[in-house]
Amino acid sequence: MKWLKALFILLLLVGLVVSGSGCLKGEASETKKKEIKKTEEQIITIRTTGATFPQYQIQKWIEDFMKTHPNIKIEYEGGGSGHGQEAFLKGLTDIGRTDPPVKESIWRKFLETGDQPLQFPEIVGAVVVVFNVPGVHELKLDGETLAKIFMGEIEYWDDPAIRKLNPDVNLPHEKIIVIHRSDSSGTTKIFTTYLSLVSKEWAEKVGAGKVVDWPVDKLGRGIGARGNPGVVLALKQTKYSIAYTELSFAIMENLSVVALKNRAGNFVKPTEETIKAAVANVKAFIPDPTEGYKEDLKQLLNAPGENSYPIVAFTHLLVWQNKNGKHYTPEKARAIKEFLRWILTEGQKEEHLAPGYVGLPKEVAEIGLKAVEMIQEG
Repeated sequence: MKWLKALFILLLLVGLVVSGSGCLKGEASETKKKEIKKTEEQIITIRTTGATFPQYQIQKWIEDFMKTHPNIKIEYEGGGSGHGQEAFLKGLTDIGRTDPPVKESIWRKFLETGDQPLQFPEIVGAVVVVFNVPGVHELKLDGETLAKIFMGEIEYWDDPAIRKLNPDVNLPHEKIIVIHRSDSSGTTKIFTTYLSLVSKEWAEKVGAGKVVDWPVDKLGRGIGARGNPGVVLALKQTKYSIAYTELSFAIMENLSVVALKNRAGNFVKPTEETIKAAVANVKAFIPDPTEGYKEDLKQLLNAPGENSYPIVAFTHLLVWQNKNGKHYTPEKARAIKEFLRWILTEGQKEEHLAPGYVGLPKEVAEIGLKAVEMIQEG
């Protein structure tokens, strides 16, 4: 009987050990789950929407920033400046992006939400004219000729006006296909504002806007495409075509770029040097971030200077002041401020700039930093 009693005690002890081990494993599992949940809760997601003009720059900033800020996740959606402004107004995005400054009418709609919008530049870029003409890799155009091409008045590549500017180029007798944006686009607003400055006829017949009525469409030689990526794809797929897009897309896609006649009468291509020359030769006026609609888009266009590229512009950020925590939680507000401070300081350094973009002048970056400090954390 003694051996049975000993066996019973032994089995009881084994059961207790196994049970205790199971409890420990269960406790460890619960602890691990809590740690994972806590880590997930600590990651703040920021959504930014709008302009594709700065797309490659935004993507580089996000990649570089998240390497050193693993607790902040940035999600970027393009869609154009019009989409960025609309998403910002409806509260569908945390940070809006728009190339041209917001119009006063839209600004007043922002104010109707009960919060204060803040707008300021984030980077300098250039709109370029690109073409796909087999056998032709260099092309010069002036403003008047460019406007006539995009209006459809110049029909063939070997038109006398184009040949006069390019006497040494073997231009084909092929119809010009004009590719333009189909969506509400800041790139379009910049490009059409430039055309309105250099062509009285364009200003009177078409004008400037994020969306315009393209005369060439009625002639059957116009193609609309969505976003800068869509324009580039359409250009590459369409022989004898011409389009406008952001410089970084031309660089990334190895597109042929037109040398444009600048205000000084020189034909220049868009480069870091010619973009910087345009900015340096203009005293940019950036209004207080609470009155962003007062900024004049035309200030950097067709700038003076021997080496200035003529279609240069700021692209802008839109963020809420977050009065009484209306749009952001305290945690999100702090994360947004951290991200924007980084963009306006570290992000302006050469190692964080994507090809085709130029950092802001120091005094312009400081206006943005002032705006960031205005964001309330709750």
